[in-house]
Amino acid sequence: MTQTRETTLKESFQIQKRVIGALLLREMITRYGRNDLGFLWLFVEPLLAATVMVALWKFVRGTHNTNIVAFILTGYPMMMMWRKTSSRTMGAVAANSALLYHRHVRVIDLLLSRMILEVASVTVAQIAILALCIFLGWMSMPADIFYMLIAWILMIFFAFGLGFVLYAISVKSEVFGKVWGSLGIVFMMASGVFFFVSALPQQVQEIVLWIPMIHGTEMFRHGYFGATVVTMENPWYLVLWDIILLLVGLIAVKSVRQETAK
Repeated sequence: MTQTRETTLKESFQIQKRVIGALLLREMITRYGRNDLGFLWLFVEPLLAATVMVALWKFVRGTHNTNIVAFILTGYPMMMMWRKTSSRTMGAVAANSALLYHRHVRVIDLLLSRMILEVASVTVAQIAILALCIFLGWMSMPADIFYMLIAWILMIFFAFGLGFVLYAISVKSEVFGKVWGSLGIVFMMASGVFFFVSALPQQVQEIVLWIPMIHGTEMFRHGYFGATVVTMENPWYLVLWDIILLLVGLIAVKSVRQETAK
């Protein structure tokens, strides 16, 4: 009679790393294929979207007091990152359910592979277009790159936590996937992409500062513009939301997995 040995924590981590790596490659091949630009579409797609937004605002509203290119690039790509990353979890498991028959593949791996792919694509696109605009002289160098990096990382955790929650809800309710499309637009408009909180009336400021995404946008813009603009972010409030969403999301994913396994 053979006895099975339990894997150590280090071995489990290595197995999960290999599984997620394989799922990432599979996701890229499935979504973008091997022909034409192939994997480059992973980065070109968000890059084109951000470029169109910059062009529209630069040439249509070029008289704005603030550098409109910098204003858009410190808001829109971040919004696109957390919105696309979190939304991609809905339907992720249903589309790859056959993979769950492999004993090392779990639901959390399917979700993480999709979210990591989205974060990577938008992050590369953000860096590329920022560098290009600075090179062209459309933008100046950021005042505090480290603070911008912290804001971006906090919003990545926010996107992951929100993604777990959205997945769990979408499993419970098929209608939610369609409803979220409309809600996502509302959250996009309310995430601070198109305004500074300090420019709003005080009564409105008190309301919008309850929205966690606004703090990420304000942080990112504070890191870029420095003392030349007034921002009203609270990093610890965003950290609190990250922790809550991650805990609730992971518990919800585990609960859904146990229910579907019965």
